[in-house]
Amino acid sequence: MKMAAQYSLIAISIIVGITGLPQFISSAPNLTNTTKESITPLTKLKVVTSVAPITNIVKNVGGDKIEIIPIIPEGSDSHTFEMVPSDAIKMNDANLIIIDGLNLEGSMEKVATETKNKNPNLKLLKLGDNTITKDQWLFDFSFPKEKGDPNPHLWLNVAYAIKFANLTRDKLIEMDPNNANYYSSNADRYVSLLKRLDQGITQAVKTIPEQNRKLLTYHDSWAYFAPRYGMVVIGAVQPADFGEPSPQDIARLIDQIRSVKVPAIFGSEVYPNKVMDQIGREGKVTFVQTLSDDALPGQPTDTNHTYVGMMIEDMKNMIIPLGGNIDSFKDVNPQNTYGK
Repeated sequence: MKMAAQYSLIAISIIVGITGLPQFISSAPNLTNTTKESITPLTKLKVVTSVAPITNIVKNVGGDKIEIIPIIPEGSDSHTFEMVPSDAIKMNDANLIIIDGLNLEGSMEKVATETKNKNPNLKLLKLGDNTITKDQWLFDFSFPKEKGDPNPHLWLNVAYAIKFANLTRDKLIEMDPNNANYYSSNADRYVSLLKRLDQGITQAVKTIPEQNRKLLTYHDSWAYFAPRYGMVVIGAVQPADFGEPSPQDIARLIDQIRSVKVPAIFGSEVYPNKVMDQIGREGKVTFVQTLSDDALPGQPTDTNHTYVGMMIEDMKNMIIPLGGNIDSFKDVNPQNTYGK
């Protein structure tokens, strides 16, 4: 596997390091001759995206006027995801790449930056980097300051997801002014829904007994969520190298659970659950198997297969085991809003 990954990166470097695409890709357009003026009402912007929540946010703003090409499959670990040469070709063939940044996407961010440097007509939008400043970066259990990279999971704070939507709107209007009204209308509708979601989470968290507003998770995704909604992240099981925790780490977490008396701990849709099972049993707390940070619920055709749907599902899985209720989401429709 390691050797295969090395070959993939070598191939990607070759693709990125030349002007245009290899000659055998005869059907791919030469973007070195593409300009903003060539985006006509009959031409859709090709927009490459990374993780599923960002893809869905972009889709709700861009709607049917853009072609979205996601790179990181749902349920994959975005931190360790390895690109293949065809992914680099998709980037080179795009007009715009939209990612979180803050080194969430690892090799994808590196290749995107290199591709943009070789292709001046390609635009790169790093939502996270443009949403918070360095003094707002959070470092924690899985993202310690000595490693250099902050926790990148901004979209779990809905206020930041709203900023993502507005940044996307501004970039699409800049690149495709003919559809400015369409992008603005989509963004207005979507931001209105996100504000209702934000209020719903705030109200739902208040129904949790104050002593239970604590999160211990496997993957450390909730750093920006917790202060927004009045919760505290007391620990994360996964080490900073995204490997397995040591027996000493597990013992420390079990002691911590017994000490702070949390009623539930939370796993992840991406990472293994065996360790969390052990911690839950020995700590005598409920183990909630799945708390998603970047996999959307249901199937792609389901109405709740959206960023908003993911957040509502997460709140159900988080708030009820902690002793609260989710009545505040009764009027929050998880469906996509674009084009309505």
